[in-house]
Amino acid sequence: MTVAEALDKRLSVRGFLDKPVSRETLETLLTTAQRAPSGGNLQPWRVIALTGQSKNDLIRVAQEKLSKSPMGEPTDRPIYPEDLWEPHRSRRFQVGEDLYGALGIPREDKAARLGWFANNFQFFGAPVALMIIIDERMGHGQWAHTGMFMQSIALLATEMGLGTCMQECWGILRPTLKEHLGLGETEMLYCGMALGYPDWVNPANQMRSARAALSEFAEFRD
Repeated sequence: MTVAEALDKRLSVRGFLDKPVSRETLETLLTTAQRAPSGGNLQPWRVIALTGQSKNDLIRVAQEKLSKSPMGEPTDRPIYPEDLWEPHRSRRFQVGEDLYGALGIPREDKAARLGWFANNFQFFGAPVALMIIIDERMGHGQWAHTGMFMQSIALLATEMGLGTCMQECWGILRPTLKEHLGLGETEMLYCGMALGYPDWVNPANQMRSARAALSEFAEFRD
């Protein structure tokens, strides 16, 4: 599989088979992804890979917290800007409509939409949960480099027949998960990532999000 093919095939997998990922496969994946670039070779990321009971314990802690605080916990690093502007606002709205359309959940059925969204906090049934950690003292550049590391994981997973879903939603539980995961004083959870073998029959995996035309984001100057 070429890089171009992996980029084209990769999508956010939201339904996984009940099939474990071996420790050897997981170690190979993360070791290879470690070749991702970072400014000054800081390699600012750290990964906590959760499977089995460790993953279930984290899900339980998240569910307990969300049952009391459905909107999550206060953060100075929100997932999206408070007043998202165009065209980004419309893109975010459309991907949600496309996903729920693939699932057959109409806009007016708010309860069903919220119920399905809760699957985020169960890693969509994936056997592996990757928690991406970064030091709070790092700057925006290092956040970007950590994103490149995550993209490397996603592309390698695609090549290996696996699927991933990058989950920023875990950021709304940073204080609770910092304690639960036993992070260092200056460490924080960046986001989570579900990893496993995709269930291609699942309707959630039939949806591919649209991309802007080249003319919308690129210009060429001679």
